[in-house]
Formats: sequence, C-alpha cells, structure tokens
Amino acid sequence: MKVAQILADKGDMVVTVRADGRVRDAVDSLNSHNIGAVVVVGADGAIAGILSERDVVRRLSSDGAEAVDMPITECMTPNPFTCVSSATLDEIMGVMTEKRIRHLPVVEDGRLRGVVSIGDIVKRKIETVEKEAAALKDYIAST
Repeated sequence: MKVAQILADKGDMVVTVRADGRVRDAVDSLNSHNIGAVVVVGADGAIAGILSERDVVRRLSSDGAEAVDMPITECMTPNPFTCVSSATLDEIMGVMTEKRIRHLPVVEDGRLRGVVSIGDIVKRKIETVEKEAAALKDYIAST
C-alpha cells in the first residue's frame, strides 16, 4: 500500500498553525482537532516545522507554564522529515521507527498534501493481516 491510498481513505485535511503564533494557539488546535501534531507553516505557506504533543511536553518540563506563551518556533521541530505520496507503508514505517517520530507530512511538488500518522499505518497493517487471515480461512475451508 502507498501513502496516496491512505490519504484517499482518510482525506487530505491538514491542521496547520502559523509559525508566528504562540504555543498556546497550537495547543488549542491540537485539543480542538483531537490530534497529536500540527504542521507549522510560514507566511508563504511553506512548511517551517512540526509541533507535536511530545514537543510541548518537553518544553513544559524545561520551562514550566510560561512555555505556552513562547513562539511556536521555539518549541517546534524545524525541518521535519517528510514523505511523498508514492512512498510505501513499509518505507514510511521504517522512517518513523528509525527517527522515532509519529507523524510525517506528505509533500508533493513543494506543497503540503497531507499527514500520515503511526495510527494510520497501524490501522492499515491490521486491515492487511485480517484480510490475509480471512483469505487463508476461505482457502482452507474450500479444500
């Protein structure tokens, strides 16, 4: 399976926040959309970084409550790893495992096209295993 199929199934909506915002704004977006990361974009719409719950927690640990009033750029992960829609599940799973990340923005022709999360991958892997198991049961029952 390829990333393009995941985006076709789940949709290509991406929650973004502006790089000139405050961490508080990003936390509000994470909460209101019930997601684990937002893509940070500059005024030109280009990806500036990604801000995850993990980034916020680390900053809260080091700086306390005032972290929510910091600029997003001081808390985000700049230059995030990305993938293309033609990448396979195994390829992005490898990147996520090696880099210890849970979200990959999907970029095509320099434009943000979607985000794939570890949850998306796990869901597709489970579906694949269930289909294979059903096919094997059908095969065994028919012989």
